[in-house]
Amino acid sequence: MIKMLSNDNPAHPPDGSISEDGRYPIDLTGPRSHTLVIRPGVGSLSIGPSQLGKKADLHVAPDAPIDWNVFDAFATPAGSPWPRFLYYTGSDASFFDWAQKRPIEEMTWAPILVADTLVNASQSNLHGLHIELDPSGGHLNLKLPKRNFRLSVSGALSRFSATGGMPSSLTLAPHAGRRKSDAPLLLPDLGELHQVTCLTLKNAPLGQPISLECLHRFPNLNSLSLWGNFCDVDSLACHTGLKSLELRFMPDLGELPPLNVWPLLDRFIAFNVEETAGKRLKQQMKTRAKNRPWTGYASVSQLRKSEWWTTEFGRPFSSWPKRLAKQANEAYDDAQASLAQARSFADAEAAITAFTVRFNTLKGIETVEREDLGEAVWQLRQSDHLIGQPITEEMAQRWFDEARDY
Repeated sequence: MIKMLSNDNPAHPPDGSISEDGRYPIDLTGPRSHTLVIRPGVGSLSIGPSQLGKKADLHVAPDAPIDWNVFDAFATPAGSPWPRFLYYTGSDASFFDWAQKRPIEEMTWAPILVADTLVNASQSNLHGLHIELDPSGGHLNLKLPKRNFRLSVSGALSRFSATGGMPSSLTLAPHAGRRKSDAPLLLPDLGELHQVTCLTLKNAPLGQPISLECLHRFPNLNSLSLWGNFCDVDSLACHTGLKSLELRFMPDLGELPPLNVWPLLDRFIAFNVEETAGKRLKQQMKTRAKNRPWTGYASVSQLRKSEWWTTEFGRPFSSWPKRLAKQANEAYDDAQASLAQARSFADAEAAITAFTVRFNTLKGIETVEREDLGEAVWQLRQSDHLIGQPITEEMAQRWFDEARDY
């Protein structure tokens, strides 16, 4: 159903009075500055600068003040506040003030800050808060809500600090390098957040490893979840108070301590892990069950051989839309086949150039995709060939830059 607000309707209808799909003029940054489109079954809304294109439902300049109260008029058919999930890219942090009287179920904020900024969210009512930080910009110092909430911080963690309330769970996804050969990444000092009891760390399975030595700063942990590539895994033995441990998409668990080092452990998950370690964990789990039955969920599943990791995560197209990823992988396969026959640097240049130009007319190649293709070229230069000398990184990068239009 399409229902327009007429000129006779007030700019701010009664709270929760609109729950039907349709198009609605709203005073987001000024009188009737935007048209809000509500579609069937959609409970999320994204706001951000025009550079985001279709990734943002409503385009707003990064530094534009926003009247968040305009959303008070909207509700889900069940009567809860709409939107349920908000995604905002910009500098207006006044949604924390708005959330003092209007709860936000899930808020994802990518702050664009030209200077160091202090934000007081101590009185805000948010069930889940997600902060996404680019490498550039000012430092965000956030006074956290006193109410129970979940906090997630990703990207450039060094741009973030927090005081105040303690989240019921903390998820950290630092910006790490693409290559597992890079020196281990060390997490920055996170101040009061080191007091959390429930922590999740996320990383790419084949990316730069994150050192788990940093966990000595978290003395109160009873629940830990790890996703991706980590090193210094043996340091987990120091956390004898763990009651829950989850290991997901981890290609290297050779240094993992035996399960009996955690006497309080009653919940354990190993999912998509390296095969040899996985078999060892299965046996340890059975042995532990004989001595002390598991009171929580315990499972080891999806054990993976080494080649699986390369197939699933070795190429940098896993996050691309399926159509684009299919074309990228086909181009990669062709380039790899050509390089296998290359007997000179001229042959290698032709193969990498042919790979690069296939994307010059392809729509959807933005900054992230360009970086992915550059990483693919870095991988391709190490493919088997018949030249007798290595293809240097500088050579491959020059061929890539000279051939691309994106």
